[in-house]
Amino acid sequence: MTDTTNIYEEMPDLDTSGGRFSRAREASGLSAKQLAWRLGVKMATINAWESDRSQPGSHRLANLSGILNVSISWILHGVGTAPSEPERGEMAESLNSKLRQLKLLHAETGHLISRVQDEMERLGAGR
Repeated sequence: MTDTTNIYEEMPDLDTSGGRFSRAREASGLSAKQLAWRLGVKMATINAWESDRSQPGSHRLANLSGILNVSISWILHGVGTAPSEPERGEMAESLNSKLRQLKLLHAETGHLISRVQDEMERLGAGR
């Protein structure tokens, strides 16, 4: 969004403020624990904000928007400067990597199940 764009002409992000806050934190690469430490709050506070059980006070919003590189209006209302989204290629590669890892774990689990089953049968406990 350029400086001359009126935020009220934008299509708002219809997620909740907690959802937007969570997405911005993830986009920044910070864990809830890291963000809590930087803000001087408990992790339970971050979790409450992200699950819409409470909202950060005005004194925390300015810090949050700076740390997460988003505008206060985006966190509260879904209009304004949002976190940059990862490129589709990056997302696809990340998903492919996770899928390969899951397939390996699935195969490993299958082998382990077979070994346990063989052991149980050998012991006569597989009946």
